[in-house]
Amino acid sequence: MVNGLESLRGGQGAFVAECVNVLGEAHVLTDASDLAAHGKDWTGRYSALPLAVVRPGTTEEVAAIVRLCADAGIAVVPQGGRTGLCGGGVPIEGQPSIILSLQRMNRIRAVDADARTMTVEAGVVLEAAQQRALDEGLVFPLTFGAQGSCMIGGALSTNAGGSNVVRYGTARELCIGIEAVLPDGSVINALTGLRKDNTGYDLRDILIGAEGTLGVITAAVFKLSPQPLVRATAFLSVSSVKATVEVLNRLQDRTGGGVEVFEYMPRPAVEVICRIFPDIRPPLDEPAETGLFLEVASSRKDDAVLEDDGSVRLQTQVLELLQELMEEGVVLDAMIAQSDQQRAELWRMRESILEAITEAGPSYHMDISLPLANVSRFVDTMDVAAAELGFQPLTVGHLGDGNLHYALTAADGRDWDSLPLDRVRQMAFDLLLELNGSFSAEHGIGQSKLDVMRALKEDAQISAMQAIKRALDPQNIMNPGKLVPMD
Repeated sequence: MVNGLESLRGGQGAFVAECVNVLGEAHVLTDASDLAAHGKDWTGRYSALPLAVVRPGTTEEVAAIVRLCADAGIAVVPQGGRTGLCGGGVPIEGQPSIILSLQRMNRIRAVDADARTMTVEAGVVLEAAQQRALDEGLVFPLTFGAQGSCMIGGALSTNAGGSNVVRYGTARELCIGIEAVLPDGSVINALTGLRKDNTGYDLRDILIGAEGTLGVITAAVFKLSPQPLVRATAFLSVSSVKATVEVLNRLQDRTGGGVEVFEYMPRPAVEVICRIFPDIRPPLDEPAETGLFLEVASSRKDDAVLEDDGSVRLQTQVLELLQELMEEGVVLDAMIAQSDQQRAELWRMRESILEAITEAGPSYHMDISLPLANVSRFVDTMDVAAAELGFQPLTVGHLGDGNLHYALTAADGRDWDSLPLDRVRQMAFDLLLELNGSFSAEHGIGQSKLDVMRALKEDAQISAMQAIKRALDPQNIMNPGKLVPMD
């Protein structure tokens, strides 16, 4: 008998025993320590124990488990690398459920170097897909901080973006085929990888970003890109947030759309990183109130040519533009990486921000997006308002696509528990609405933003989403209590 199975009620015990019949005892976990580990998300804010953690190894096994759940009325909570920040991959308290872990579905099924595509299962770790593409002389473009542990299925479930959306697009834009198990256990196989297929509703796009509420994504086809032959990496001090848009557009014009990374890193964020990680040094001698970390890349051989003076064409283009921008007062200071080590140091600084904020003390995080023209107004307005209420904004973001990770901590000498978090949160959401922004850019809705969905999303859009959910999942067994408010 599976360890812990004897503690379940009769009907639930029989259900778990059926799961064992499908998967084998080794892949149905009911031990209390396993349930607790899988029943908690990365933040620790959301936790609930499932009846079991099941670990199918094939799409057919996923379908069999989902059919069992449909027959028994047991909820299915798909789970990948457990890097989510919104409680989307853990059960709802009081809801009989299983966690369907996709970690065993970790095969890269195919790489088509001619078509430049890769077919991967949902449990493939993002970094493994990236490395396989590099081995083939190509690039798997999706990249973000959790890539060493997050899985493809989770990235698709929230339509993840990351640092190079400005050039390559989000997970949805990179995915050109999908395989999924629907709530009744039927399987959709649309892994052809066709760039053009207008034969009805696009079920791929409906399932991507659905956070497992409409089915379980089991595999996908992704576009690959040529490997860059040359890069220019830099950290800038810019005159204002508004001026960053001019920097972006002029870089794009000068390099033929070569900007891959364009990250907002203002002084408070850099300072907390360097305080928590003393071995990370500020990139500039004078702190940059408006800091930018950027990377420009090219796959063109002409851009990688080594000139007679030892320079490389792309890097020369970037340097010349930065000199122009400094003469105009748009850029105040700049550090251009002169080696792979300096580039790695800049990347480490950027990728340390979430851990640094977490280590610094209690905080509240907003994952938002805005039209580029409105980013400066949001930042300038909210930074002043938050400071007046006793908060210290610690913001970073993928500024190239308008995505900000707007975090708030307590200002020096202020007690976090006494600060008016609800008030500043409402101010931020009101301003987002006014500026045509979104309160969820790439981390998902999960459990944490359901109240915001109810309050801010148009009634017509909520009703349409509810209709889709009820049509595909009439029993509401697929990851209930996430993404779409059903009451």
